[in-house]
Amino acid sequence: MSYQFLLSFFSLLLFVGNNSNSTRTTVASEMICGKWQTEEKNLTVQVYKVDDEFKAKIIWFSNKGETKKMEEWTDKKNPDPVLRTRKILGMNVLEKLVYSPESNSWEDGIIYDAKNGRHWNSSAYIDKDGKLKVKGYWHFKFIGKTMTFIRI
Repeated sequence: MSYQFLLSFFSLLLFVGNNSNSTRTTVASEMICGKWQTEEKNLTVQVYKVDDEFKAKIIWFSNKGETKKMEEWTDKKNPDPVLRTRKILGMNVLEKLVYSPESNSWEDGIIYDAKNGRHWNSSAYIDKDGKLKVKGYWHFKFIGKTMTFIRI
């Protein structure tokens, strides 16, 4: 075998190997994408990717016992008066999540709590049972609340 053939063969293997790892990371990072509903079945979100960032928007929520239709609810507790008239339905509530292959989790996000009009740091991971765990916290992960979602 010629030297050039061996060099070409090893270059091809290296290229395929690098693309394979990249594809696996892409596939793993996008496992979070899709529709998720809370275990309490009172909120459904759509998680999607824009560039390298993952976001989520509200696509359904329970308004049991209320006379208002879901489409009529607005972000009335938002600290920015300009945003208080925006609709809750369709609103982005999670942004800036970035996949971390080392921990197989999504980190450095910001989650918005429309009930209180507050933004929190956030992270997420999918547990061994396939449930999405989203944590909202203030600077330190051990001081926070985790919501559990089931894929629908």
